[in-house]
Amino acid sequence: MSADQQRNFIGPVDASRVPRYCGPETFARLPRADEVSRPDVLVVGIPFDSGVSYRPGARFGPSHIRASSKLLRPYNPAQDVHPFGVQQVADAGDIAVNPFDLNEAISTIASESEALQADGSTLVTLGGDHTIALPLLRTLHRMHGPISVLHFDAHLDTWDTYFGAPYTHGTPFRRASEEGLLDLEHCQHMGIRGPLYSAADLEDDTALGFQIVRADDYEVDGVRGAVDRMRARLGDGPVYVSIDIDVLDPAHAPGTGTPEAGGLTSRELLNTLRGLKGLNVVGADIVEVAPVYDHAEITGVAASHVAYELISILAANRA
Repeated sequence: MSADQQRNFIGPVDASRVPRYCGPETFARLPRADEVSRPDVLVVGIPFDSGVSYRPGARFGPSHIRASSKLLRPYNPAQDVHPFGVQQVADAGDIAVNPFDLNEAISTIASESEALQADGSTLVTLGGDHTIALPLLRTLHRMHGPISVLHFDAHLDTWDTYFGAPYTHGTPFRRASEEGLLDLEHCQHMGIRGPLYSAADLEDDTALGFQIVRADDYEVDGVRGAVDRMRARLGDGPVYVSIDIDVLDPAHAPGTGTPEAGGLTSRELLNTLRGLKGLNVVGADIVEVAPVYDHAEITGVAASHVAYELISILAANRA
């Protein structure tokens, strides 16, 4: 029996004893980080949206996702794993960042996320806008070397600047590539769609190290074809999964800042994430959930299930 198998993990509040609409306001009603001795996975919020270019509101995303996660249960039949039973998962609360100074916010996210991972914990981060991916990648690069980024999004997020500003939610992966944080042979966009500024956007994106599985490719090749291309591209190195919730069609995620028609269904996204089993996933984020635009908690429920599948992948890879 392994050391992990001998550990007694603290799981979510028992829904047969405490109704799901009660209990702690943590993700999936899990224990807080200060209530466990050695967390394997930490769910952390970064309520920050000073990098958005259109509709604000993602600073309220972490609390919205946590509220929607009360519906989650402790066994994942799709992956045949107990994500909270083979690893200690806890909620680390939120990283408080300066909403008025974007550079200071980026620095804070990098230092605080590094401290949270000092004991070997893997972070699943609830955003917040996509700017947060850059400091998270800086930290992971210091820990693991060049990172393969698996990026789910309607948009490339490899633009250069907005109004001369180099750090926004549309630029994190260009900056990451320029800084040498990425494994340029193994980065992959998933679900890209919609209008661009010019064909040069695609040329620049290729030079920065990314290949693209378009949203339309799901229609032609299906989920299996998309997963096959994804796995072939990512390789065996450390993989960071970054999920902008607008990769989903607005019918499945209306609560976001820059919606685009023609996106993935929530079923397609969840099934694609299950294709990560066996890969070296070293961290993940779910960003751009803006609850003020959410109807009937559609986006929050989708985002909480995305986080659950990612935590399940970490559990399946550990088991």
